[in-house]
Amino acid sequence: MMDSNQKRTSQGFSIGNYITEESLGGIILILVTIVAVVWANSQWYPYYHQLWHEIKLGFSFGNFELKYSIQHWINDGLMAVFFFTIGLEIKRELLAGELSSVKKASLPIMAAIGGMIFPAIIYMLINYHNPEYMHGWGIPIATDIAFALGIISLLGKKVPVSLKIFLTALAIADDLGAVLVIAIFYTETIHISELITAGIFLGVLIAANRLGVRRTVFYAIVGLLGVWLAFIQSGVHASIAGVMIALTIPVRTKITEATYIDKLNVLLEKFKKAKPNDVSLLTQKQAHLVSDIENLSRQATTPLQKLEHALHPVTAYFILPVFALANAGIHIEGSFITLMLHPVAIGIMLGLLVGKAIGITLFTKLAILLGFAELPEGIKWRHIYGVAVLAGIGFTMSIFIAGLAFADEEFVRIAKTGIFGASFLAAVIGMIILGSKPKG
Repeated sequence: MMDSNQKRTSQGFSIGNYITEESLGGIILILVTIVAVVWANSQWYPYYHQLWHEIKLGFSFGNFELKYSIQHWINDGLMAVFFFTIGLEIKRELLAGELSSVKKASLPIMAAIGGMIFPAIIYMLINYHNPEYMHGWGIPIATDIAFALGIISLLGKKVPVSLKIFLTALAIADDLGAVLVIAIFYTETIHISELITAGIFLGVLIAANRLGVRRTVFYAIVGLLGVWLAFIQSGVHASIAGVMIALTIPVRTKITEATYIDKLNVLLEKFKKAKPNDVSLLTQKQAHLVSDIENLSRQATTPLQKLEHALHPVTAYFILPVFALANAGIHIEGSFITLMLHPVAIGIMLGLLVGKAIGITLFTKLAILLGFAELPEGIKWRHIYGVAVLAGIGFTMSIFIAGLAFADEEFVRIAKTGIFGASFLAAVIGMIILGSKPKG
């Protein structure tokens, strides 16, 4: 169980750093997406295709070989780190964040459930006549939090901070749902022996956690060489490995809050009494005291929070933009309108635009009507309507699921077209709703 200081630290990170980094990351994501689309539809498209799809990288050792395209490494390797970060966020929110109690979690979880059920139903109603299309039902269930928060950040003070927190909690619950959908419905061939191997290494990580091992390097090595490699060979997507490894990361501090305060006060008193150097450089004694304070602070911080703090900017500013550059380049041949009118694209667009809006709004009202939750302070129903529409920005996770749902590249291209169309309209309509002045 986390103490009160850990809870404050966890929530402080989720509200401040998390939202700021996601907002800026979302804006970068938009710019990179534009670059990818322009590149894929220019005279340099052959180079785009060759770079991401034809160049093979990897290694072999005896009969064991890992050689994939750069895009494959990004989707199965870098995105595993992204899902690892999502796993850290989910664990933090469940222990000490917006999902840590029934009262806090009810509203965003109910909203997320509605925002997953209705898009899937709408997609299936449109595509029920063709089993080949039906496999894409999971594409419109996802929300891209980076994109959504990036759009919200453009509205400045017109949007209350409490709404950003609600959207963040909703999207994290949505991510958890998407991870479960990927694990259960988008895994076809399973190699039990490899899953057993992954389970053994996960058991090692859990045991290390119980025994008090705090070295993140240990979890990285066992997680990568054991769990991730086993998942790669098992048939279950490696993204699930990232989440599973994250759930084993320790959330206990090495010293208690009271001990930290007492020892910190002693060190600060020693620093105050240390004779100054009268120059910008610290004396040797002062430097040692500063080092002791840093070591003490590390003991008072959980490995989970340290990892999340370190990885979040990496995923926001590097991994997701690289993923977008490699996956968002839709090469349009023939009529764009024809692509948009394909049942797969229509199902995705209506699922994201209409399904998300109806599902989130309806289930939010239901949670409040049943007394499970109440609207956060400063949030009006107009804000809920706007966020419900903005949640239709599927992008990263939707593109990711599209690659798992369809083996045929033409279907993937059609799906991406629908995702782009829905995400653009959701961003515009959501901004109009949130940016409008309330009546009266």
